[in-house]
Amino acid sequence: MSKAVYALVDCNNFYCSCERVFRPDLKGKPIVVLSNNDGCIISRSNEAKVLGVKMAAPYFKQKSFLLRNNVTVFSSNYALYGDLSNRVMNTLRTFCPDMEVYSIDEAFLRLDGFSTYNLTEYARHIRQTVYQWTGIPVSIGIAPTKTLAKIASHFCKTISDSSGVFSISDIWEKPEQVDRLLETVPVTDIWGIGRKSAEKLNRYGITTARQLRDRENKWLQKMLTVTGLYTGLELRGISSIALDDAPASRRSIRSSRSFGKPVTEKSHAQEATVAYTVRAAEKLRRDGLLATTISVFIKTSKHRPGDLHAEYCSYTLDKPTDYTPLLVHHASEMLRKMFREGHQYQKVGVLLSGLESPHNQQGSLLEVTSPQAQKQNEFEAKLMHVTDAINKKFGRGTVQLAAEGLGQPWKMKQENLSPKYTTDWSKLQEVE
Repeated sequence: MSKAVYALVDCNNFYCSCERVFRPDLKGKPIVVLSNNDGCIISRSNEAKVLGVKMAAPYFKQKSFLLRNNVTVFSSNYALYGDLSNRVMNTLRTFCPDMEVYSIDEAFLRLDGFSTYNLTEYARHIRQTVYQWTGIPVSIGIAPTKTLAKIASHFCKTISDSSGVFSISDIWEKPEQVDRLLETVPVTDIWGIGRKSAEKLNRYGITTARQLRDRENKWLQKMLTVTGLYTGLELRGISSIALDDAPASRRSIRSSRSFGKPVTEKSHAQEATVAYTVRAAEKLRRDGLLATTISVFIKTSKHRPGDLHAEYCSYTLDKPTDYTPLLVHHASEMLRKMFREGHQYQKVGVLLSGLESPHNQQGSLLEVTSPQAQKQNEFEAKLMHVTDAINKKFGRGTVQLAAEGLGQPWKMKQENLSPKYTTDWSKLQEVE
């Protein structure tokens, strides 16, 4: 048995919890958050779940039901969610140096270095502090492995007296209790077991985590490859999946959204392409990377069979860059070539690929010997640095390219968007 101890910290109904931070009047009331263009329900408060609101249900089908039951509806506010996620993760880092940010609302902590503590009490202290500092409630599952910690985190939300913390480590020396617990976990709920793998396991009569745990190593590897073997070992308490404290570098950066309404004018598609290129370039610089290839795609809705057009175009740059005007130039040229009059376009997007570090790229001999080229590179770097700094301080779009447009009638529909309380000075709440 491994001596490792992992904790999975999971933000409860994260998007809904973010909306409640600055709306205490909504505490205890049902709320939901919608996907892009107010399409489907992607987050539900516990009160909305009790009402029977289904995950991924189309909003237009649920609208009257939500209205009758006084459910507050929010459009996705990713700027707010991203910032509050960073605050949660920074708070967690003050408690444990060995940490893996697994998603926007989840993080693994390795706690075996805290063996002198009562880990359940320590987790409760972490939970209380995260809520006090950020306003976000979390659940914490503790176990000898990451896979079991995922299961423990699930039990935090289903066991009424867990107080937001559930530790499998506390019952690990009582095999009969562990068996009973794993018997209640369907294989579909095990971390790392996808739908197709679960279907394969079901055909062999394996429907629970306990049954999967008890299969032989050779059988697991044969049926589910080495990943399935690791899952089986983890269910036995043998830590086989280490913390990923240094995530792999990005391979590409994508920026795209569906239009709020069908786009028929080239100028509107052009504005959207420029805006998405600007956003992708910001992400590129934030990650300290350069792009060697830029691609643009445009497409109509698949639900209009008589109006089908989809096209994809790529351009390989002479040298890797993160300079927004140059990327915008090439993206605009590709969009002009692909756009066809008479179509109602649903979506446009930009992809930056062939990403590499500026420290590893091979320079040009001509640039090395050209003072003018060196000055131009320095100017471009300073311009992007200043632009990013201003937009970070005063809000995205404070400084923007004219080609992004002003009215932007193509923008994503967000009829119930909350203010960007933490990233836009003009949205700060006023206290009288």
